[in-house]
Amino acid sequence: MSKKSILLLPGDGIGPEIMAEARKILEWVASRGGVALHMEEGLIGGIAYDQTGHPLPEETLTQARRVDAVLLGAVGGPKWEPLPYEVRPERGLLGIRKSLDLFCNLRPAKLFPQLVEASTLKREVVEGTDIMVVRELSSGIYFGEPRGVTTLANGEKRGVNTLVYTTREIERIARSAFQVAATRQKKLCSVDKANVLEVTELWREVVTAVGKEFPDVALSHMYVDNAAMQLIRNPRQFDVIVTTNMFGDILSDEASMLTGSIGMLSSASLGEQYALYEPIHGSAPDIAGKGVANPLATILSVAMMFRHTLGLPEMADRIELAVNRVLDRGLRTPDIFQPGTQKVGTVAMGDAVLAALSESLL
Repeated sequence: MSKKSILLLPGDGIGPEIMAEARKILEWVASRGGVALHMEEGLIGGIAYDQTGHPLPEETLTQARRVDAVLLGAVGGPKWEPLPYEVRPERGLLGIRKSLDLFCNLRPAKLFPQLVEASTLKREVVEGTDIMVVRELSSGIYFGEPRGVTTLANGEKRGVNTLVYTTREIERIARSAFQVAATRQKKLCSVDKANVLEVTELWREVVTAVGKEFPDVALSHMYVDNAAMQLIRNPRQFDVIVTTNMFGDILSDEASMLTGSIGMLSSASLGEQYALYEPIHGSAPDIAGKGVANPLATILSVAMMFRHTLGLPEMADRIELAVNRVLDRGLRTPDIFQPGTQKVGTVAMGDAVLAALSESLL
């Protein structure tokens, strides 16, 4: 029996609630044999600051480096907004991405057919949407130097953030995106702003060069403003999108509305040595503690973990099938609720997926 270790980082807001449902799935898999899962918990975000004075304690990084994969809930909330910028919860999230060099962020935006009516867009626009956004995650404007706010001699304040990419950083995310596209419809769209930003002119140049290694993948380029429009106008034109850290952050959240709710979107953050999985939604402090958060993005992130890191793609398929079965039965958390379906809370949805998963063995 193989042995795998997982670090659970529930974090803030709805993080602990959705993590509890994901843990049920992991414990079920472990109880069925085939893989022995060792799970431990750690601190990140606001709760980490409250307990240790830092949003990313060194102990958390130590834990993350010794496990096979990390599963993260969410960080942040209004409680910590008055804190100095460098110790806000979000710095913990950015910090773990950078420290583990998790440069490749896979964000699938696939519309479950049962949720077509949950999207705010027309059926004929969104039906059949299946996009993979490949986002560069450990560089770009979120990490570039110089950065910060300074006060000028005349008393005026000046804010600076720097967009920086090296050839190597672009090459490795481009190569990852081409590899993903090669397993799908062999179409890759690179999104940049090369008409006004020199750094993304370099991005386009390097992506084009890497593309020569993948002659079977059709490469196209699109400016980010047009890409944002095209995602809403005709999402089915896209298969795989590769883009920078900030553009990927924005476009993948936009793409979530094609699927009915951001509560349905999972993600994988991969590096050469480490891997982290998380739903792309935030901590949702407005619904934290109310038992209504959608756990499906986190459960689907667990499926991605089994597929990409734990070496059990068949278990990933089973988890995704279980989610499909639950949606077929009309169960919906409030974010995806439509008339004619049954509204349930976080725990009930997690239990329903677990029951459907058990059925897959019958």
